[in-house]
Order: sequence, then C-alpha cells, then structure tokens
Amino acid sequence: MLVVDDDEVIRQLIAVNLTLEGFEVATAVDGQDCLDRVTETSPDVITLDVMMPRLDGWVTATLLRKNPLTSRIKVVLITARAQEDDKSRGREIGVDAYLTKPFDPAEMIRVVRDLAGAPHSAFD
Repeated sequence: MLVVDDDEVIRQLIAVNLTLEGFEVATAVDGQDCLDRVTETSPDVITLDVMMPRLDGWVTATLLRKNPLTSRIKVVLITARAQEDDKSRGREIGVDAYLTKPFDPAEMIRVVRDLAGAPHSAFD
C-alpha cells in the first residue's frame, strides 16, 4: 500500500487503519513524492488525495496510468471533492475507486481489500 496525502493527520489515519488490517503501508506527502516512491515500494493499491501541492492527485493518477510500470496499480482517490464532475474526471483517468472525505474507515478498508484481492475478515 502507498498512502498519499499532504495532510499528516489523514495520511496517518489511513496508514494506521490499513496497518491494523495487516497491510504493509508506505506513505508519501504529495503526488511527486508518490511518483518518486512508487517503484521502490511496488504497492498493489495507492490511496491518493486530489488537492495537494507540487503535483495534485489528478496529474499523479494520470501519470501512473500512462507509465507501463505503474499502469496496473489500483488507485483509490480519497478527496473532499464530491461533485459529479470530479467523479467523472476520476473515471476518465481510470481510477479504480473514489471515496469522499470525510470517509468511513471501514468502507475505505473494504474498498482497498477488494482492490488488493485480500481476504475479508469475519467482521466485514
């Protein structure tokens, strides 16, 4: 897992929840950091904020999809941008899931598990 968010509190919230579910988690502070770290971490799934400095989530997701080395990584946009236009843009880019903030950690875990092909716990 690679968790990308410029807000440290949200980044840690996502990372802790996923770690408690048994995922190996790395973090990045923005889109450029994500692109710099993605090949060394080889994540199955990336959670990606949209509104970030340097390189936003839209551009980051687009670049991940265009690169043959990263095009198959599952991408979950987690963002405060909840307009239908934003969701449509995510679909056009080819992201795999779109969650809006504030998000339910249990739903986020379910989405990530589904995308990663991980087994569900008895509590799901």
